[in-house]
Amino acid sequence: MKGNKLLEILIGADHAGFELKKQIKKYFQKSYNFKDVGTFSEKSVDYPDFANELCKRKIDEKLKFGVLICGSGLGMSMVANRHKNIRAALCLNEEMARLSREHNDANILVLGSRLISYEEAIKCFIMFFKSKFEGNRHQARLDKFNDVNI
Repeated sequence: MKGNKLLEILIGADHAGFELKKQIKKYFQKSYNFKDVGTFSEKSVDYPDFANELCKRKIDEKLKFGVLICGSGLGMSMVANRHKNIRAALCLNEEMARLSREHNDANILVLGSRLISYEEAIKCFIMFFKSKFEGNRHQARLDKFNDVNI
């Protein structure tokens, strides 16, 4: 954060992640500026729509971070990681959140609302956003991420 400007974070969820998304936004409302890509209710929706929208906006708007939430976190992370320069990390505890940032320079935190408690989700969020990429030996590995011709 520079001055009074809050870090902008994209956030999105499907119906299974809607409630946790709402709780996270409320908990961190004074610390971060959330740009919510939906969904906005618990009505059944398709998670790829929200993962794709968040990734597209992250790239187009040149935002640094995003948060995606679905029931298991698996679907959101699979869809998000198909996008170039997206490193979405499904985190179930603080250690995963820390390592995803320090070693993998993850830029999207993914949470599984059916697999993690509200308290653990808050801890993951805090750890993810306070951890920094270590670079060095890890950078050479990251350089290989988009080097695949499939």
